[in-house]
Amino acid sequence: MKVLIMGGTRFMGVALTKALVSQGHEVVLFNRGNQPAPIEDVRVILGDRTDPQQLKEKLSQESFDVVFDNNGRELSDSKPLIDIFKDRVRHFVYMSSAGVYLESDILPYFEGDAVDPKSRHKGKLHTEAYLNEVYEKNAFPYTSIRPTYIYGPQNYNDLEAWFFDRIVRDRPIPIPGNGQFITQLGHVEDLAAAMVAVLGNQKAIGEIYNISDVRYVTFAGLAKQCAIAAGKSADAVKLVYYNPKDFDFGKKKAFPFRLQHFFAAIDKALDHLDWEPEFDLLAGLETSFHQDYLVSGRDKSAIDFAVDDRILSALDIK
Repeated sequence: MKVLIMGGTRFMGVALTKALVSQGHEVVLFNRGNQPAPIEDVRVILGDRTDPQQLKEKLSQESFDVVFDNNGRELSDSKPLIDIFKDRVRHFVYMSSAGVYLESDILPYFEGDAVDPKSRHKGKLHTEAYLNEVYEKNAFPYTSIRPTYIYGPQNYNDLEAWFFDRIVRDRPIPIPGNGQFITQLGHVEDLAAAMVAVLGNQKAIGEIYNISDVRYVTFAGLAKQCAIAAGKSADAVKLVYYNPKDFDFGKKKAFPFRLQHFFAAIDKALDHLDWEPEFDLLAGLETSFHQDYLVSGRDKSAIDFAVDDRILSALDIK
């Protein structure tokens, strides 16, 4: 198939590009050219997706079987793209987020659960609503993907690296609450594999899928798994628990995960897509540590621990 990826040069886009090319698909990227293509000879169309006129000029005469909209955050980002390919694409795959779900006492989240119109991901909700509208009116062949926390090599969000920063320097790890909030991560290569599995699958048309690992982990458990991935004993890490309500950190972020139970069921994807995660959490964290964290030299970089120090000082911990 001839595939267009919006983005394609960072983290998830890199994994998706490699997965598609490895299966023989012809891949074209659309981006601003700030980063090189992850694979030599992959064609890149240069442009700014936030400019509808540029999208129209550069893509209206192009033909693709599949479009992956990886980086549309607002409906205004994605609507021009959807409208360009409304009647001439076999599949449109949209990257949404499990962050759209309304916080609930009943977990895990299923795809039909209530969503939060005030979520910081509300733009993705608006886009999903528009996709469904076009699907019902014009049989537009879309699928929406809702990952939880994505991790793995080249992650530009401080998730696993936040823990590694402290572990390699033998620093205490400040964890809000009692460390028992349950969360869920999914490896970037597993996410890419699920996205590829959508192609040509008629069951996936008009559907939304949660994509992540099968299992969940507590904050404390994640810290220990990160320690093991970094070659240390889980018992060697010093976990320090604190009440986040005792602090006003302003715009600074003290911890990389939302302070709630947050995990989604992936049963539907397992059933429909002939896909299952390859990486368990420890194996995935090892790829992050050895293929990215150490390679980048971050273990020797200067890291700002001012927020940590404030917490530790208040708790009289040195």
